[in-house]
Amino acid sequence: MVEVEDVLSRLRRYPDVEAVNLYAVDAADRLLLDVAADSLAAAGDGRVAVIDDGYGALTLGAVAAYDLRGIRVHQDLLTGELALANNARLVGLADRYTAMELGERLLADVRVVLWRLPRALSGLAEIADAIARYASPEVRVYAGGRDKYLTPAMNDVLAESFGAVQASRGRQKSRVLLATEPKTAGDPQFPVRNQLDDQGLEVVAHGAAFSGSRLDIGTRFLLDYLRRMKPDARDAIDLGCGTGILAVALAKARPGIRITATDQSAAAVASTRATAEANAVADRITVLRDDAMSSAPDNSADLVLCNPPFHVGAAVHTGSAIKMFQQAGRVLRPGGELWTVYNSHLNYRGVMERMVGKTEVMGRNRKFTVTRSVRGLHTSTAVEAQ
Repeated sequence: MVEVEDVLSRLRRYPDVEAVNLYAVDAADRLLLDVAADSLAAAGDGRVAVIDDGYGALTLGAVAAYDLRGIRVHQDLLTGELALANNARLVGLADRYTAMELGERLLADVRVVLWRLPRALSGLAEIADAIARYASPEVRVYAGGRDKYLTPAMNDVLAESFGAVQASRGRQKSRVLLATEPKTAGDPQFPVRNQLDDQGLEVVAHGAAFSGSRLDIGTRFLLDYLRRMKPDARDAIDLGCGTGILAVALAKARPGIRITATDQSAAAVASTRATAEANAVADRITVLRDDAMSSAPDNSADLVLCNPPFHVGAAVHTGSAIKMFQQAGRVLRPGGELWTVYNSHLNYRGVMERMVGKTEVMGRNRKFTVTRSVRGLHTSTAVEAQ
């Protein structure tokens, strides 16, 4: 039998951002495994599902503790999926689980679900509905997280899909919600649709997609500059595409351009594909689930659009954005442009200057800054827009 703590102590976050204040295992992972211990011991092979397991602690911890096989795993973020695969190989447990999309195959006849709670209530609602819809009527759902990210509204959302929801005792600033008695599912609520009349497009969004079916204010500000973005661009990338609003708006404005939309979120990729189809531009947008466009060849794009995150999971950290800028410098052709919108207090301009090229501030409002970086052009004094 593999020792659980030996497995957990060896886990890494790679290929996600690694830093001294970012961890592959936390107190919520350990609490989930402890609270669900009796259910996991009784579950048997092929009856356990794990959802949004950060870097493999829940999946590999359950395997190590109870010698389980046939665990079904869904992770929205590709970095988490890759980290689990790397960690499973490292500890010799790669044959004990299968990665799956959210849906019936993941959840059919499942008796135990281990789940790291998402921050977005819409993501919580879509997953809770799927579990209630497809899992065994006897399913026990252990959904946990750090106290600072849990809200009373999460209990209410779970109660929409389950007849009983109760909270565990807290430990090390973490807590677990136990949901049982799945309710009969009605018509699916996701994906949701929203017509953006001022942009002339329809947005389709799954629960975990950033900003849902709304147009977030950063993306709205960047859209104001669409016509100024490298007019002769042939190949463009919407990096961190979310629901695909930037990619679709660009495709509608420029019928001759080829666009690749990439995101590491499975929900975002599904949303972007649906948004492209809803706006009749799916034939000109290739959608990829990718980690910061790492699969794109060098010197393969003329234009990159990016509204980068400032969180890595739940932690405030700029590592993901910096990774995106670094990849943009690699993927852009000489003279290609990176257009970025970001919270002004983050002051990314110097980073983009180093990693891409000459960076000008094209616009600034009370909250956001829009910049243009030109690949291969470097200067110590970029001109700021007044």
